[in-house]
Amino acid sequence: MEKKECSSAEVDHSSPKDEFQELLQTLEHQTNWDGQRLVKYEGIWNHLVEGLTFSIANRSVFPIDRSPLLTSNPHNVVPALEFDLYWGKGEENPDPESFPEPRILATHIPFEILPDSIRESDCRIIYISRNPLDIFISQRQFLLENKFAKDAVPLELDEAFDMFCRGITAYGPFWDHMLGYWNAHLKNPERFLFLKYEDLKGDILSNVKKIAEFMGFPFSPEEEKQGVVEQISRLCSFENLKNLEVNKSGNVMD
Repeated sequence: MEKKECSSAEVDHSSPKDEFQELLQTLEHQTNWDGQRLVKYEGIWNHLVEGLTFSIANRSVFPIDRSPLLTSNPHNVVPALEFDLYWGKGEENPDPESFPEPRILATHIPFEILPDSIRESDCRIIYISRNPLDIFISQRQFLLENKFAKDAVPLELDEAFDMFCRGITAYGPFWDHMLGYWNAHLKNPERFLFLKYEDLKGDILSNVKKIAEFMGFPFSPEEEKQGVVEQISRLCSFENLKNLEVNKSGNVMD
């Protein structure tokens, strides 16, 4: 089969772009977006935050030693709004009320094109940012390792980096994506939490407690005394997640 040269934007989900736009239009008419939402730019490093939000919200249901994260990839326990719930579903749009509580969803969608039913709802939104150079490297490595990129000849590093700097990526320019949620956080910090990946790794315990407070699942003094914050932090650490058998393939597209 003849191989073709593809940019990272072409490889990384650009094919369903038109379908995403149509699906986003349908979201405007839906209600009950009263859960938690995790928004991120591109990159598999988001495993950390997906794992944390799920574990914080579900700690009364799943003890650490029985956490679904021990046997499932974080992307599988926190469904992606545009991929897992809407893409390829035709007219069978899901009813948000049917989602199990607590409702935690992930998305890459820029703030500017979120439907009004989400932006104006009471759901709390967490945004995770990262150094743009690290985003580019992580994104490129992800594309090279996953199956949908196997038949494509990657661009030279310099050309791919130039395209990234010019905003030619699947979810648009990095700065526009980040600033949309940063400005939303400044206007309404009670609904929008803006996190930096570097800060999260540097002081994970304080940030885990911050996330729990923001989500409405604060740790009790007894939980803190029992080391629950530390247990969740260790479970969801990048070092622990990458060593679990379910995550060792490096391929989240299976």
